[in-house]
Amino acid sequence: MPNNIKDRGLTDREMIQLCLELEKGRARSISSTILETSHEELRDIYKQLYTNATDSQYQLYEIMNQKGWYKTAIASIEQINQVEKFMQNNLHPDSQFK
Repeated sequence: MPNNIKDRGLTDREMIQLCLELEKGRARSISSTILETSHEELRDIYKQLYTNATDSQYQLYEIMNQKGWYKTAIASIEQINQVEKFMQNNLHPDSQFK
């Protein structure tokens, strides 16, 4: 659907993209809240909200991906190995000081 400039409407792609960004923001916000919450029952509620937000985000991503609106590249083995090495070196920073 082309952008409806005359009526200043949003395309389906723009609407889904906005929803996707909102869900990503909601997940980040809830994640921060979980890290700062010490009450166990409240943490459980926030964990469920986080799961809901990430599930919604993934569903929106899948819609965009299926329509060709969200392209992702497939990582090569070399790229995966580079990330793995980087993560191993940075997950245990104390080992650098031994």
